[in-house]
Amino acid sequence: MPGYQVKFETVTVGGFDYQIRSLLDLQQFADPQGEAEAAGLSSASWSLFGKIWPSARILAQAMHSHELLGKRILEIGAGLGLASLVVHRRQGDMTVSDWHPLSKPFLDANVLLNHLHPIKYQTGNWAENNPELGQFDLIIGSDILYERQHPQQLATFIDCHAARDAQIMIVDPDRGNRVGFCRAMAALGYGFSSRKADATIENGEPYKGRFLTFSQSL
Repeated sequence: MPGYQVKFETVTVGGFDYQIRSLLDLQQFADPQGEAEAAGLSSASWSLFGKIWPSARILAQAMHSHELLGKRILEIGAGLGLASLVVHRRQGDMTVSDWHPLSKPFLDANVLLNHLHPIKYQTGNWAENNPELGQFDLIIGSDILYERQHPQQLATFIDCHAARDAQIMIVDPDRGNRVGFCRAMAALGYGFSSRKADATIENGEPYKGRFLTFSQSL
């Protein structure tokens, strides 16, 4: 036994069914090798990677129809990587990143469940340099501004890995930290726009949040 329990669920995006292996619930913690502790993850936040959050569903819907041709794409704080699986199925040049030690094993399992080819993965720690990660034309993320330190850390991380003329798309459930994040991105020379997201997610549940889209100012 790995020390945690899982479940399997089907998520429909754009008419396609995705089989997703996730944690059974969020009341779990397993870190026998101390990997999560070494990465700076507390027992309280350990399980957060293992759920398909509403914002991730909204981002996945957007990626079903977003223009991908010729773009290197990075999902940050991907967790289970639902949006990445959608891009990967569309044969986009996709790289997945997260700092949770179980994000990659769960992603690999979900790739196999959906009969897809292996997907590129790189550990991404916003508080550190990540020289092997490279630069990208489209950077996406969902519900990633939930800690006080995230706005500045994330803005700096994105700026390091955004190619010239890159687009950044974040789905945020109206968390208070988004204001500080937008300010940090503006200070780095990024213009941004905000629009409300769809009122419901694919399973019919209501969603309150918005798309934050950034691009480098001319």
